[in-house]
Amino acid sequence: KWRSPKEMEKGQILRECVYSLQSLICLFLSLPLSEECPDVYIVERLFSSSLVVVVSLSMPRRMNVYHFKRGTEICNYSYSNNILSVRLNRQRLVVCLEESIYIHNIKDMKLLKTLLNTPHNPSGLCALSVNHGNSYLAYPGSLTIGEIMVYDANNLGTVTMIPAHDSPLAALTFSASGTKLASASERGTVIRVFAIPEGQRLFEFRRGMKRYVSISSLSFSADAQFLCASSNTETVHIFKLEQHKLRDGECLTWGAYVGKMFTAASSYLPSQVSDIMHQDRAFATVRLNVFGLQNVCALATVEKLPRLLVASSDGHLYIYNIDPQDGEECVLDVKPLPPSTNPSYAATVAFPSAPPSSTTLTGYSEDGGAQKGEVIPEHEFAEGPVCLDDENEFPPVSNQSN
Repeated sequence: KWRSPKEMEKGQILRECVYSLQSLICLFLSLPLSEECPDVYIVERLFSSSLVVVVSLSMPRRMNVYHFKRGTEICNYSYSNNILSVRLNRQRLVVCLEESIYIHNIKDMKLLKTLLNTPHNPSGLCALSVNHGNSYLAYPGSLTIGEIMVYDANNLGTVTMIPAHDSPLAALTFSASGTKLASASERGTVIRVFAIPEGQRLFEFRRGMKRYVSISSLSFSADAQFLCASSNTETVHIFKLEQHKLRDGECLTWGAYVGKMFTAASSYLPSQVSDIMHQDRAFATVRLNVFGLQNVCALATVEKLPRLLVASSDGHLYIYNIDPQDGEECVLDVKPLPPSTNPSYAATVAFPSAPPSSTTLTGYSEDGGAQKGEVIPEHEFAEGPVCLDDENEFPPVSNQSN
């Protein structure tokens, strides 16, 4: 989510593109939204599949599910209020409104659970784990303090409540395995990582002390060894999740000895001072060329190298190289790469020459293995990488409303 409907009304319009990042030469595919849904403010994609969920400014209460390769709509759902965020994984699709959350079965879009009267959540803040074995949903449990509610979207029950921060929540994200949850509050000075489902605090990082900032995004690396955080400032921080344990036979240096003494002494200090002494600082940083723009960051491996991706609301994508050993200041990758000899991802996609039919069917059978009423075949949800490339993979279903 780049902008809320209120912010979009100020004239900040976004066009939706899907990028392939197998290499640093990024080719994009535009969704067929120019006529019906020109002003996109929410877009989510199911991993690397053709399933894309879109919400537009012109219809902020309606969620459209598209097969972007074929340029066709699979289905749409309407809700009682504006949609603020959408999250999806192999099992569930979650729609967050200001004071309610809807949980759908992603295969047939059946509504499984509605969480009503949730704490006022004007930004639609929530996170959904993407691991095949779980579907944990995290959302604010209070309007005034940073409580996190963790909900099991598979078994439809509350898992735990985590008292994460003293001020309201600003950002949440799960690790790829769903076993870690990172959070930041509206103050933006401290980022915490918790074990899921237990809720135990694992790590605490200090972004800064001089000023409060608005954290716009948090993201783990695929192996959960790193966590990046972006804000409304010009700096993106990367933290390293490691326990500082002494190896067998290793001697303490003088600096390490002093640090150990400070840690021991911290138990006698006020809690605020003690907390600061136990907080780690950034392992690496990035200084952006822009300031004050909303942005989203992510950690990814591109061409077998660790990269930091930063997408800003002015339409630019920045890719930085990361030194996983020494960290420090990351370098913007601006080196041109030779074109690949293999066909590009964009070259393999063919959009229909004529607009798709608006007719909707229920239980379409020519689907490569889907049962009646399913949107995506069962075999596509087997453990492992999702590969939804078949042109018949998404049978249309009837439009429904909530």
